[in-house]
Amino acid sequence: MTTSARALTEDELRRLKAPARREKIYRFASYFSPLLLLLVWELSSRLNLIDQRFFPPPSAIAETAWSMIVSLELFDHIGATLRRIGVGYAMGAIPGITLGLILGLSQPVRRLLGPIFAALYPVPKIAILPLILLIFGVGDASKFVLIAIGVFFLTFYNTMGGVMQTPQIYMDVAKNAGASRLQTFRRFAFPAALPSIFTGLKLAAGSSYIIIAAAEFLGARSGVGFFIWASWQTFAVSRMFVGIVVISVMGYLTILAIEALERRFVPWAKH
Repeated sequence: MTTSARALTEDELRRLKAPARREKIYRFASYFSPLLLLLVWELSSRLNLIDQRFFPPPSAIAETAWSMIVSLELFDHIGATLRRIGVGYAMGAIPGITLGLILGLSQPVRRLLGPIFAALYPVPKIAILPLILLIFGVGDASKFVLIAIGVFFLTFYNTMGGVMQTPQIYMDVAKNAGASRLQTFRRFAFPAALPSIFTGLKLAAGSSYIIIAAAEFLGARSGVGFFIWASWQTFAVSRMFVGIVVISVMGYLTILAIEALERRFVPWAKH
């Protein structure tokens, strides 16, 4: 005996479509909320509801940015900052990941070196900038070292934590299968730690832009951080906002690039 399916009422159809409709509204709002903010800022500045000396209209900031793009001035500063971040990031990430893997796999080494890293990690990286400038000078070497220190600890702790959180059953399977230490590392420990490693790389990328901006404030003659500081000294507020937006976009694009690599090399992780 068969029964025909009951047709849904209009009210039931409306309730079923409601989640998809809300999702479209949220997506639309996410696209246009930044534009709405810029519009409110523009009108408030033009109508003198906010002080234009401190908050120039976005149109004036865009005009300043365009003139700097045409003159290629902006690209010189971007190139200097990217060069410093690239070198410093590599100097910190490579040993951070390496030592994180070693300490995560070896309890004796972790007991020996862990307290040293735990004592050094809370030291504010900007607080040691005068010492680094004293040792390495005001050139790029001091920027490399400062960024490397900040990147090292974030990648180190995330990597070590990822290895230590590897499910014990994986290690037991490797041991019962007669896998060597190298095989256990390659087949089990390292893949299990990859999501945490990429988390550390993304955190370190954001931190490196904070560090380089502060370092370029005081000890540089080029770079986006220096450009922001020089604009502040001359009260060129529009140029200062251009620098702030540029370094924000640079950091955002860097994190997007790391996330793309994560999707490529860690397809099993949640994104």
